[in-house]
Amino acid sequence: MVKLSVLDLAPIVEGGNAGDALRHSAELARAAERLGYTRYWMAEHHSMPGIASAATAVALAFVGSQTSTIRIGAGGVMLPNHAPLVIAEQFGTLESLFPGRIDLGLGRAPGTDQAAAYAMRRSMTADENQFPNDVVELMRYFRGDNGRVRAIPGEGLDVPLYILGSSLFGAQLAAALGLPYAFASHFAPQMMMEAIELYRQRFEPSEQLAEPYVMLGFNAFVADTDDEAELLSTSIQQAFVALRTGQPMQLPPPKAGYADTLPMQARAILRSVLSCSAIGAAHKARQEVEEFIRKTKADELIVTAQIYDPDARIRSYELLAEAVLQPQPEPAA
Repeated sequence: MVKLSVLDLAPIVEGGNAGDALRHSAELARAAERLGYTRYWMAEHHSMPGIASAATAVALAFVGSQTSTIRIGAGGVMLPNHAPLVIAEQFGTLESLFPGRIDLGLGRAPGTDQAAAYAMRRSMTADENQFPNDVVELMRYFRGDNGRVRAIPGEGLDVPLYILGSSLFGAQLAAALGLPYAFASHFAPQMMMEAIELYRQRFEPSEQLAEPYVMLGFNAFVADTDDEAELLSTSIQQAFVALRTGQPMQLPPPKAGYADTLPMQARAILRSVLSCSAIGAAHKARQEVEEFIRKTKADELIVTAQIYDPDARIRSYELLAEAVLQPQPEPAA
């Protein structure tokens, strides 16, 4: 049985605000805890009007205070935006507050455009190829072997690291360091199979991990009927098209028949972006998850559901958990 987890972008819906989004995120995390999801992650994005999780560690502190057992973490922190010492201290603080529950996923993309990246870094001279060195430096802070500079809190704490990516770069790094690998197939699936194969072939065991561990991003829009699920998915369709055309937006309400109004090129983009998805009633969603697992042999799916109505979003996760995590009745003889 595959593990299921939650990837939450803390969507700010049209007409809503960041405070509402974060409170709905806490509600979703409590539901995920109740439903048996393995972990709940939030993602770092900046200058995005529809995403409330820019200050990821702060948002996770709130979610941690609203839950009690589920693992929580970043999926991920975009490490080039930060000094490794700062991230070690932030996630060391979270682990100190919520012991045994904190994960730290790391990515090398800025999570924003170039203007916002410059605003955060005050320089664009940082080389993305520095990312492996930054990861190693971060690991040393947790181990307590980085010389005179110490991460307090952080030093000596067990905060599992994960490498995130949507290309072969992250796969190679995760394999070389012996870390779990999370691929962003929920929005950039093009190199998924090649990256998974490369990671598994080159994996070197480490103190954290003895064997390769693959997590895959996966979209799920599950409702009582296929038609209702299709309608729910039109919010993220609109948001993706807006983002790809340089006009990021708050998550809009569903719009029936939205894809039919688009030119062929935009429809092709949506088909590609949403190719790793389950859209339908529970039985159909289960079949699509099973087919995806057969294809990828993933150890865990980290599921995102960008749904306008927060109640419908929780309902989608409920139906998915019932369909995938709970034993199914044997077919009649």
